[in-house]
Amino acid sequence: MTKQRVQIPENGIAGETILEQLKSMKSNDVPWRSGKVFGYTYEAAKEIEEVVYKAYLMFLGENALDPTVFPSLRQLETEVVTMAAELLGGNEETTGNFTSGGTESIMLAVKTARDYFRDVKPEITKPEIIVARTAHAAFHKAGHYLDVNVVVVPVNKETFMADVAATEAAITENTIMIVGSSPSYPHGVIDPIEDLAKMAKDRGILCHVDACVGGMYLPFAKKLGYDIPAFDFSVDGVTSMSCDFHKYGYAAKGASCVLHKDANLRRYQIFTCASWAGYSIVNPTVLSSKTGGPMAGAWAVLKAMGQDGYMEIVDAGQKATQHVIEGIEKIPGLYVMGKPAMNLVAIASSDPAINIFELSDAMKAKGEWGLQVQLACDDAVEALHLSINRANVPHIDDMLRDLVICIAELKNKPEEEEAFAIAPEVIEGMFANFSPEMFDSLEEMLGMGGDNPIPDKFAFINNILNSLPAKYRKVLLTEFVNRLFTV
Repeated sequence: MTKQRVQIPENGIAGETILEQLKSMKSNDVPWRSGKVFGYTYEAAKEIEEVVYKAYLMFLGENALDPTVFPSLRQLETEVVTMAAELLGGNEETTGNFTSGGTESIMLAVKTARDYFRDVKPEITKPEIIVARTAHAAFHKAGHYLDVNVVVVPVNKETFMADVAATEAAITENTIMIVGSSPSYPHGVIDPIEDLAKMAKDRGILCHVDACVGGMYLPFAKKLGYDIPAFDFSVDGVTSMSCDFHKYGYAAKGASCVLHKDANLRRYQIFTCASWAGYSIVNPTVLSSKTGGPMAGAWAVLKAMGQDGYMEIVDAGQKATQHVIEGIEKIPGLYVMGKPAMNLVAIASSDPAINIFELSDAMKAKGEWGLQVQLACDDAVEALHLSINRANVPHIDDMLRDLVICIAELKNKPEEEEAFAIAPEVIEGMFANFSPEMFDSLEEMLGMGGDNPIPDKFAFINNILNSLPAKYRKVLLTEFVNRLFTV
């Protein structure tokens, strides 16, 4: 891989030249405004977007480190958090903080649980949280960072909801929190929150509901009359929640929040340091210095959209989701996994001739469709993942048509070598003595050579990863990203 060394220029460059260079850099990015990308981006109407960006820039220079210096930011944060709490079944006791994204919100929820039990049950020296296999990877990241053991339980292989009996069986004297998803990202299904929360309350355990993707969507779907089970603070036993504004709230990234049932619990989220020579540090969230831009953008979008604006988009999203589900049912060899509660759909193959990863590449080549892929795990097969956003709605029929065309083309292509597979004994031998240098020989094979380390096609890579146990996937993915950002 070519390594580039870049230095600060000896002399300043003209602003117009800089902006042209930035524009050139963006030319290879996924064309997310096309409406053909089913993931990563969330787009409101143009007039709403303009308000959000102007609000963001208005507070770009303000620093949320000290709310006594910028009381406007304290007011923005309080109002944004209050609006989220009201939307998610909270009451006058519900409180929380604005964060940079769902991962930070989840990490703070885990930190709160850990520190709370350090206080009330100091005998717990090896704290554990229980998550379903479909819970977001951020919980694993939080466990890794905070030295909390993450106990993974299976999901029902038909509904993909958390297995309540397995969760109960996993509880030990070290359990500090049970996690439920509303919904889980992989399949768009809502875990049995009422059962999980009751179980947690009966045992004196905290219960966190991850509504990062659904928090700004499900309440409006429920108001519109869609069948949405209880999933928020209205459920007795739920003690904290996470909710992203930069997903279906249409705020500019990064904008999320973590909510707690009351301030007594939130107290354990806060980090304070008054034992160094500088100013006193009191951080409710992970970051210290942070721009007020995302906070102002989130406040602006909530005000600009209004509940009627959100309900209009959600209604269109729910109808488009049903249209996708019905369309997939008509395509031989494909099926939808579980019963999505909202606009997240996982599509799997029941036909060995339809390789999901090849289908994703074919769709990209056919019409620049951006369909995420999900690797297989113990409880689910590999799948295409669709987040059906506002911009995608007009393109659903075209996407379904191209799926049919691409499947036909894949089935009619000339016979090639058998799909990549590695014998288990070879895998064990290869990874027993794996070194970063071994990755050198894989670069060209994986399409990572040249000035652009990002491959044009990913089917080959995904087939390799899909054939590996998770612990070996981790090794390869870590080395891939380590080299991706090497200069």
